[in-house]
Amino acid sequence: MPIIVNLDVMLAKRKMRSNELAERIGITTANLSILKTGKAKAIRFSTLELICEILECQPGDIMEFVKEE
Repeated sequence: MPIIVNLDVMLAKRKMRSNELAERIGITTANLSILKTGKAKAIRFSTLELICEILECQPGDIMEFVKEE
């Protein structure tokens, strides 16, 4: 999949645990795990906005496009 999710990197930089972020944005830790592993098929802009607000980052800090060969 050409979209890479670097949410775990941002969590480490902010010294925050996944369960804390999940609680603060109002989703389950299971759904956050699906997002972190890149298995999610979609993300709501409202969820992305909350993640960026809490982690004080931009969407591009969390996701990147990598062209498949």
